[in-house]
Amino acid sequence: MCKSLCSTPKDPDSVDLGWGLEISILNGCSRLMPIICGPHLQKHRCNWWRGTLHWVGYGAVYLLEGFQEEVILAWLCIEGPENPLVLYPTVMNSLPATSRMQKISVLLFLAWVGFLFYAGIALFTSGFLLTRLELTNHSSCQEPPGPGSLPWGSQGKPGACWMASRFSRVVLVLIDALRFDFAQPQRSHGPGEPPVSLPFLGKLDYLQTILEIQPHHARLYQSKADPPTTTMQRLKALTTGSLPTFIDAGSNFASYAIVEDNLIKQLASAGRRVVFMGDDTWKDLFPGVFSQAFFFPSFNVRDLHTVDNGILEHLYPTMDSSEWDMLIAHFLGVDHCGHKHGPHHPEMAKKLSQMDQVIQGLVERLENDTLLVVIGDHGMTMTGDHGGDSELEISAALFLYSPTALFPSALPQEPEIVPQINLVPTLALLLGLPIPFGNIGEVMVELFSVVEDPQPHSSALAQASALHLNAQQVSRFLHTYSAAAQDLQIKELHRLQNLFSKASADYQRLLQSPQGAEAALQTVITELQQFLRGVRAMCIESWARFSLSFLLLHLLAAGISITTPGPFTVPWQAVSAWALMATQTFYSTGHQPVFPAIHWHAAFVGFPEGHGSSTWLPALLVGANTFASHLLFAVGCPLLLLWPFLCESQGPRKRWQPLGSEAESRVRPEEEEEPLMEMRLRDAPHHFNAALLQLGLKYLFVLGIQILACALAASILRRHLMVWKVFAPKFIFEAVGFIVSSVGLFLGIALVMRVDGAVSSWFRQLVLAQQR
Repeated sequence: MCKSLCSTPKDPDSVDLGWGLEISILNGCSRLMPIICGPHLQKHRCNWWRGTLHWVGYGAVYLLEGFQEEVILAWLCIEGPENPLVLYPTVMNSLPATSRMQKISVLLFLAWVGFLFYAGIALFTSGFLLTRLELTNHSSCQEPPGPGSLPWGSQGKPGACWMASRFSRVVLVLIDALRFDFAQPQRSHGPGEPPVSLPFLGKLDYLQTILEIQPHHARLYQSKADPPTTTMQRLKALTTGSLPTFIDAGSNFASYAIVEDNLIKQLASAGRRVVFMGDDTWKDLFPGVFSQAFFFPSFNVRDLHTVDNGILEHLYPTMDSSEWDMLIAHFLGVDHCGHKHGPHHPEMAKKLSQMDQVIQGLVERLENDTLLVVIGDHGMTMTGDHGGDSELEISAALFLYSPTALFPSALPQEPEIVPQINLVPTLALLLGLPIPFGNIGEVMVELFSVVEDPQPHSSALAQASALHLNAQQVSRFLHTYSAAAQDLQIKELHRLQNLFSKASADYQRLLQSPQGAEAALQTVITELQQFLRGVRAMCIESWARFSLSFLLLHLLAAGISITTPGPFTVPWQAVSAWALMATQTFYSTGHQPVFPAIHWHAAFVGFPEGHGSSTWLPALLVGANTFASHLLFAVGCPLLLLWPFLCESQGPRKRWQPLGSEAESRVRPEEEEEPLMEMRLRDAPHHFNAALLQLGLKYLFVLGIQILACALAASILRRHLMVWKVFAPKFIFEAVGFIVSSVGLFLGIALVMRVDGAVSSWFRQLVLAQQR
């Protein structure tokens, strides 16, 4: 019944068994002797009078007495009426090489799974955690933004910088989450229809009154904010003129302070007095800059009145004191009302009415040399949230008013739409300050018209001068930034620089003969505006393209099957507990998933005198201190493979021995033996490799669930008030921790495999020595 391997050859022959194994028949089939052992052989080890038999899954290894090689019992068949197990021994030469290939396959598969996770993290990060390089260069009056003479009218004026100041002081009222339609009156959809009645419409009546009575003194704009529409990022944009992202790669990871050039620092450098009152976020962004400050806690979004009432207590007395050059009041009631009730709640109407009274009181106290700016940093959704890039979130109101005539033209039919960062270069030149170095906003040219001069040529020249200064500053920034980073589009950058060179040459030529060149000035103005708008579009494409990428690769990796057969299995609760212990150790050692909580002092452990100019060594020390728990638990994870053996009963076990001719049908217990425990790893080396793969996939799966949960939380809560302060940093720490853990796991499994190979070689030599 049993098929022979070969037909009685005289010399050793070879047979392909199909598993990629080529075996040699020992001294020909005529010398093969069947070994009879009961069916329990598959689960136990039995002794035979000529050697020891080990079951290894794809065959059996038979260690022959006096023989120096491993022998595989690869041919199995059933004979006789009582179905004894018959195994024919043949020499196995490729078993060690096969074991090595299995180990390499396990490592390569784990590396591939890790790559899928990395790709998913990178895909999500590229759309959510916007990044750019942060420059610390500062503009100054002593360094013009480019070659050429200063604009006409600025030479010889007291306190003049790049351009003569038009206002001595400014009042900046920041109403958090002042959506553009909050400043709109109630309107009907068609003639004869009643006006639409919404709680937030028509509550800023005083704005509409000023616009109708004094159209040359006031303007209402629809200000477009760049996502992310969170307060901290919007404050950075409103003071630096750039596109702040979540990660402004620079030197300020230890705090939230703005180190880029900004309006507040320019005012302080010029000796101007800046007084602030309101949201205490400004305290972290501009530490020690304000000449006087009244900070109020902003965390409690259910509190609609504490911050606003605190501001009102100090606002009017401060204005009357005249001990200020810039007064900033940051109201939070509208934003908190949106978070608590939504924009359609009656409480929103009350808050907007209160803000309307505040604006009226400020207008009545303004002097001729003071500019009033009322702006919302962002809008809000229909549910009162913000943080994303929907139309309602990026649309904010911007209102400008001056006691003196400011605008030569009549009020437009519809408010003009302007990017929010355009306010930064506009205020800088109106106040006679240098434009912040990293600004990419465009001056609002309408504010630089010469109202008292009826000749359109004068206004056009003034607008062209302001735009040219603005363009020179932006061109200088691009040149500096592109030399330090490579994330801008080279082709587009060259096109824009060529456009600026042409516009600048045309402007300089017109300065030589300004009379009668109004059409040429309008052409220059258009070219400069095209350059500035092209730069902003390029930077948005490179830095702030806000998109939520679906984690397809991440989910694919998380869904990989991790069920493998074999006798060695680490239970899920053990793997989960091991991963949770790594997280618990992270917190118990004093770490938190926020940047200010990083233990920066770890960079100097062992190096009290510093590291000189080296940066990689302190970075390595800080990283090792922060993610030590992730690394240690990941490297030690393969030791969990001993879990089933440690859980084995410590009592005696029965060992079975065949009894002569009756061994074909029955067995009896002979003696007691101690549990084999981890020595069972020697019985099934390929199962051991499979168990390592299974354990590694389980650990990666648990870690992947954690990082996936953080990514989903950051995505779902991207409009939450604390998304960039809590959820996004948590995601970054989890992502870095996952990378560190996966690398540590790979190294730990490779180390265990290396040790297993050495132990297997020693064990084989030991058994062979005992058989002799």
